[in-house]
Amino acid sequence: MTAHSILHLLRAPAASPAAAHRRVPSIQPQRVSLPQGKRRVAVACSSSTEEDGMTYKGAGVDIDAGAELVRRIRKMAPWIGGFGGLLEYKGDYLVLSTDGVGTKLKLAFETGIHDTVGIDLVAMSVNDILTSGAKPMGFADYFATSKIDVDLAEKVIKGIMHGCEQADCTLRGETAEMPGFYADGEYDISGFAVGTVEKDKVIDGKNIVEGDILIGLPSSGVHSNGFSLVRSVLDKSGLSLTDQLPGNDGKTTTIGEVLMTPTVIYVKQVLEIISKGGVKGLAHITGGGFTDNIPRVFPKGLGAKIFTGSWEVLPVFKWLQQVGKIEDSEMMRAFNMGIGMVLVVSKEAADRIIEELNSPIYRIGEVIQGKGVHYV
Repeated sequence: MTAHSILHLLRAPAASPAAAHRRVPSIQPQRVSLPQGKRRVAVACSSSTEEDGMTYKGAGVDIDAGAELVRRIRKMAPWIGGFGGLLEYKGDYLVLSTDGVGTKLKLAFETGIHDTVGIDLVAMSVNDILTSGAKPMGFADYFATSKIDVDLAEKVIKGIMHGCEQADCTLRGETAEMPGFYADGEYDISGFAVGTVEKDKVIDGKNIVEGDILIGLPSSGVHSNGFSLVRSVLDKSGLSLTDQLPGNDGKTTTIGEVLMTPTVIYVKQVLEIISKGGVKGLAHITGGGFTDNIPRVFPKGLGAKIFTGSWEVLPVFKWLQQVGKIEDSEMMRAFNMGIGMVLVVSKEAADRIIEELNSPIYRIGEVIQGKGVHYV
């Protein structure tokens, strides 16, 4: 399919009952509420039996295996590796990304909270294309289930619509009913985002140099990665999703509500920062945490020094680490730790950005000679 065809489809009017169904009014699902009486049930994931602490690999997710797969794919497609894929079109670029929500959906099924995972779905893709400096244009979702529950599907799709509103992009989608394929009451969702950026404004990290500053934008919580480990820790804790989150600064918020908080969509905030200049690279902190995502934007020979303690680590991460006895290095590779987007900027731009922004923002590190991420 040509780029012109992609854009035509994204802008075309709905042509099917399924597409027309998606014109339901948007809601504001930022505040989650856990239905009373919902108790945690057993989930199908393994957990580490090591006494010295739980790990992501012990919970069933092998980050190293994923990295090896990417390495092998690069032999066939050397251009991959960024957060979004660039497609040249009429002298500029379309930027593409696709993703899902992962095992966070398991908690949606248990809590009955379905109006926020749609925001997560949009966020995972639009935040990725944002790292190239692209403005999202359109988003396409795929909702699949064994038997359509209209009320449940409407909640999910309303969330997707709300995410598109936050990202300022249009929505098209597909609904699939596949009898016997999913357990009763369960579904899967995936999404695809396309954005555009002028060729001379692409952010690719090539101009990053030693001494540049790392600025972190706060996350809203766990976002949409690491949930296989989260669920293992929750099982070990013996607590219910309706129990209060321990150590939550006196807030009466349940574990379920905290974990289902949707991913921040950084589009409008970051595009405004980019428009004022000085941004050389961006890293979306998802699977792989700080350790694997930040180096993706650096030229060869450069690494990062992260000043631990320079930002607020959210109570949910402190609880996960304490219950799971998770090593610091594992936490920094599995979770966002309270920072959802990292900007690499010049020293001059760093001072201006921090001074001008009204929202919380943190100077979390600097670019150094070397390789990888070093925590101090």
